[in-house]
Amino acid sequence: MLIDLHTHTTASDGLLAPAALVQAAHAAGIELLAITDHDAIDAYATLPAPPPGLTLVGGIELSTAYNGSGVHVVGLNLALHSDALAQALATQREARSARAERIAERLHKRGIAGALAGAARHADTAAIGRPHFAAYLVEIGACVDAEAAFRKYLARDLAPAAAWPPLPTIVGWIRDAGGVAVLAHPGKYGLTRKRLDELTGAFRAAGGEALEVVSGLQRPDVTRDLASLAERHGLALSAGSDFHQPGQAWAALGRLAPLPVTGRRVWELWQ
Repeated sequence: MLIDLHTHTTASDGLLAPAALVQAAHAAGIELLAITDHDAIDAYATLPAPPPGLTLVGGIELSTAYNGSGVHVVGLNLALHSDALAQALATQREARSARAERIAERLHKRGIAGALAGAARHADTAAIGRPHFAAYLVEIGACVDAEAAFRKYLARDLAPAAAWPPLPTIVGWIRDAGGVAVLAHPGKYGLTRKRLDELTGAFRAAGGEALEVVSGLQRPDVTRDLASLAERHGLALSAGSDFHQPGQAWAALGRLAPLPVTGRRVWELWQ
């Protein structure tokens, strides 16, 4: 079964509208899809019934803080209209707004004026995120492309994790909404093996149930290491492209490194 349980639309920082993403996923042969926009579920409100052969799972990607660093947790198979999720969304909207103001203030100190309004224009109706600031920096000629904007202006210290709720709160919201909490792209936090093991243990202790052992295209040794980490902490295996836009071969819809042959799959937790 071809799956993709980590994708983004224009409801957060993706470039495809929700319906266009679903159609692209269907064209790619994906059979199990989750839209996991950052701290938002608006995409699901505008979708028609999925095409035959494609099952759509309620999802979200929530931002949290762990030891002063930003970490992402994907929630899958959520009750999208639950009170717990409504509380989470309200809290995250406030946190995102405060975070955007902090980023804009720091950019202003570095000589970039109008960043908040510019990012808001690129975000349109979505909550403001770092990619929207990057788009503004490219627009005004401060950077040649988004990659340069992230490297020069939008490093993680410009997006303080202090704004986000702690890990147990995030996992609790997902579980209270009937969902499965998945630690997203663990290989991308730049942590040492020891610190990643500590994070995974804290996630499991908070009630987390799965690890995203595959994030887009990645080396087989990375998958093996993360699968071993999942096994050590008793976590199911999940996989997603982290798709944001067409043209990124390493994060294309459904184009994933294969999951290990053994290990419990995350969708088995709700089947």
